[in-house]
Amino acid sequence: MSSETRTLDNVKDVILSAHMNLSPAEKVEFYNTWSENYDKDVSVLDYRAPLLAADLVSAHFPGERGAALVLDVACGTGLVAAEMKRHGFGRLVGLDGSKGMLQLATNTGLYEDVRQCMLGEDQLPVTWGSFDVVLIVGALSDGQVPACIAKELCKATKPGGLVCMTTRSNRDNVLYKACLEQQLKLMEEEGLWSCVTATEVAEWERAVSADEEGYIGGCVYIYRVSDVKPCSPML
Repeated sequence: MSSETRTLDNVKDVILSAHMNLSPAEKVEFYNTWSENYDKDVSVLDYRAPLLAADLVSAHFPGERGAALVLDVACGTGLVAAEMKRHGFGRLVGLDGSKGMLQLATNTGLYEDVRQCMLGEDQLPVTWGSFDVVLIVGALSDGQVPACIAKELCKATKPGGLVCMTTRSNRDNVLYKACLEQQLKLMEEEGLWSCVTATEVAEWERAVSADEEGYIGGCVYIYRVSDVKPCSPML
C-alpha cells in the first residue's frame, strides 16, 4: 500500500481521469492501478454512498439477515460489504471488472465468492433469481456502467427481494440520472418491480469538478422485485 498522503487535489485528478473516454481495457487498467489508493481516496472525499445504501437496505429488508444471499455488483475493495456486515448480512458475493479491486475485496474476508465481470459488457455471471438483495453502489454514473444493467440486477434477484442502486445528482451526471430513472420507471410499468424508496441525499461526497464546490448530492433507489419467476437460469 502506498504511503503517500492523499489530498483532495490528488483525488480530484484521479476521479476526473476516471470519467475520460477510456476503452473498456483502459478503464479496467485504471481501476487496477487505483485499487492501491482507493480506500484512502474515498475517505478524503467523505464518500457516504456505501453507508447510506446499506442503512436503507437494512431499514426495508424484512427477512433473516444472516441467511440472506447478497450480490454486491461493482464491489470494489469491499466498502459496501463492510457496511452490510455491520447490519448483520453475512453471505455476500462480489462482482467487479478489476482484478486489483477484487484481490483487495477478497482480502477483507467478507465475501463467500468474488467473480470478475466487465459490467455493461458481460452478462452478470450469476444464476437468475438467486439473491435476496442486489446492490450496485457508485458505478451507475456517466462514463461508467450503463443504466440498462438495471434489468440484469432485477433478474438476479429473488421474487420479493430488494435491488439497491445509487447515482450522483451533480451537474455532470444530470443526463445519466434522467436516463437511469427512465429505465427504472419503464421496468416498474412492465411489472418487474415496484419502487420502495428514492432517497435524495444532499451531502453525498465532496465535489471534484472545477465548477462545483462543497458537497454534491446523490440518490439511493430501492426496488422490490415482483413475484414473477425469472425466465431461465444462466448457470
